[in-house]
Amino acid sequence: MLVLRLLNVVAPAYFLCISLVTFVLQIFLFIPSMFRDPSTTPLFSPALLHGALFLFLSANALGNYVLVIQSSPEDLGKDLNLGKGGEVADWLAGSRSPGSALPSTHFCRLCARVTQRHDHHCFFTGNCIGSRNMRNFIMFCLYTSLACLDSLVAGMAYISATLSMSFVDPLAFLTLLPHSISQFFSGALRSSEMFVILMLYLWLGIGLACAGFCCHQMLLILRGQTRYQVRRGMVVRARPWRENLQEVFGKRWLLGLLIPVLNVESDYRRQKEK
Repeated sequence: MLVLRLLNVVAPAYFLCISLVTFVLQIFLFIPSMFRDPSTTPLFSPALLHGALFLFLSANALGNYVLVIQSSPEDLGKDLNLGKGGEVADWLAGSRSPGSALPSTHFCRLCARVTQRHDHHCFFTGNCIGSRNMRNFIMFCLYTSLACLDSLVAGMAYISATLSMSFVDPLAFLTLLPHSISQFFSGALRSSEMFVILMLYLWLGIGLACAGFCCHQMLLILRGQTRYQVRRGMVVRARPWRENLQEVFGKRWLLGLLIPVLNVESDYRRQKEK
């Protein structure tokens, strides 16, 4: 438990540190290197378009990250009166309290609260993912993967121009790291260039992980399930996939796809059903 609590503090700091490093590299290294002659640069130059795209992806990733933290799932423990030791023990064991009729409720040891439609606890946000912040969490994963892909392409272009190497051959990227390590220790490669090469593989790993997690989460949403329900083997009521999507993303899903906003419609509908 102590290790999990420590990870719950270290993981968000690690993510913010990686985001800051990525922003600095993009703004002060990759994008300026695309300007050959600032006096003759057209308005819609590749560097300006790339900078606007990166800022758009970063703003959405960071905005949804903040909304995931702010839109914490409701603490249902107060309403369920879980102050007695026996009932708390039931929640700690992973089962629902005898007096509770709410589906998919779960007590999180790290958050110390009971949430409805609990999906999982995200260490990178230090928060539980539930009905209120599921859409923002998916958008956060989506835009984080796109921002990492954008940084990966820009970093490869920078390394290709700096080291005069080509990535046409797919094996060139796979053999880049071992060759760079040998050149770095031999003094043929600068520390800044080696740092960028290491960041390339970090962006690739984070981007693939976020993309895979986002796809897996979307499949569960289409089936109307959560990860917690799958782990517990809970049977859910079959509904059309359109209703499952609307419950998470709302009717104005396009607005949430372009800018980080709360899913107000879904919250209002749930409160109305209560």
